[in-house]
Amino acid sequence: MPRLLIAGATGLTGRIVLQRALSDPRVALVIAPTRNALTPHPKLINPIVDFDALPVDADWWSVDAVICALGTTRAKAGSDAAFVRVDHDYPLAVAKAARAHGAQTFALISAIGANAGSRLLYNRTKGEVEASIAALDYPSYTIVRPGLIGGEREEFRLAERVSEATLRVLGPVLPRGWRISPAENIARALIEAAVAAAPGRHVISADRLA
Repeated sequence: MPRLLIAGATGLTGRIVLQRALSDPRVALVIAPTRNALTPHPKLINPIVDFDALPVDADWWSVDAVICALGTTRAKAGSDAAFVRVDHDYPLAVAKAARAHGAQTFALISAIGANAGSRLLYNRTKGEVEASIAALDYPSYTIVRPGLIGGEREEFRLAERVSEATLRVLGPVLPRGWRISPAENIARALIEAAVAAAPGRHVISADRLA
């Protein structure tokens, strides 16, 4: 049974991943580094960290698999540089530290349209982080590319609320890849990728998450 590290365990999808991992009998132990303490659980190790200064020599990096659900928006981050730091630099730092301690499997939330050559900051950053982590040669690497993520967020985001409402109405007539990607479905895909640890590089597209 794998030891699983979850980065981003307090976000919309990360919270569901954490809940699923803690209740999944196939997962022996969950390590969830966060800025603030989580609710204690017998199967949970919760290091309190600063993602700008991760303790890369800590022994809790010794895991079998990593799920990365770190991410933000340009508006919430406040600047292009801050967005890139959260969506590229933090996931890459986590991936490097875990790989250096022997992790074999990595599952990443990216986004539909991820493309390192894109002129759009969001799509380009997602594509660049996919490529940066691929260069670390994880034996099992899964990229999950959802569309608009559906679920109950802690913070109010007007644009996302409007988009989600629109897509829910149009969903039945839209191609599956353009529909909402429920956070529950994304979390399930991430957990399965981490536990199965299938060799090679795999991409789970938005049409499989609708």
